Amino acid sequence: MERIIGKGAEAVLILDEWYGFKVVRKIRIRKRYRHPLMDLWLRQERTRIEARVMAEVKKLGIHCPTLLDVNLDKFEIIMDFIPGSKLSDIIDSLSINILNKIFTNIGKYLAIMHEHGLVHGDLTTSNIILTAKGSLYIIDFGLSGFSRSLEDYGVDVHLFKRSLESTHYKLVDTLFTKFMEGY
Repeated sequence: MERIIGKGAEAVLILDEWYGFKVVRKIRIRKRYRHPLMDLWLRQERTRIEARVMAEVKKLGIHCPTLLDVNLDKFEIIMDFIPGSKLSDIIDSLSINILNKIFTNIGKYLAIMHEHGLVHGDLTTSNIILTAKGSLYIIDFGLSGFSRSLEDYGVDVHLFKRSLESTHYKLVDTLFTKFMEGY
C-alpha cells in the first residue's frame, strides 16, 4: 500500500498502513549541501520539535493528525491519515457563508496556539484539510515551534495573509477579516 503522496523541500510523505491503521509517514530527507553533522542535527531537531508541537496542539483540542510514532534515528513521524481535501483545492467551490465560518475558526485555532506559546510557521490554506463532515485539520508542523515572542505570532498572521494574497486574491479581504475576527 505504500505510496508517495507528497514531497516537499524538507520531507517525503508516504501513505502506508501501520498496525492496521491508514497512516502518513513523514520522513525528513538528507540535504547534501549541508555538512553531514549539521544535517543530522537539523533533521533530528526538526522532527522532535514537530512531534512535540503536534502533541501540544492535539491537547488544546485543535484538530490535527494524531501522532502515532516518532523515530529520530530515521527522522520519521508516523501520524494518522486525515481523509479530506486541502482547503486550497476546494476554496472556490465553497459558499461565502461556509468560508466565513471556516476562516473565523482558523483564526480561533491560531489564537489558541499563540496563547499557549506555539507557532505554526507555515499556516496556509494548503496546510488545512476540510473533511467530508466539515471538520478543519491543521497539518504540516514542519516549521513550527515554541515561542512567547509577539513578533513570532505576528509572522504567523502575516504569512497567512500573504498566502491568501498570492493564492486567493479575489477573496483575501473578506477571508482575512473573518480570520482576524476569530483571532
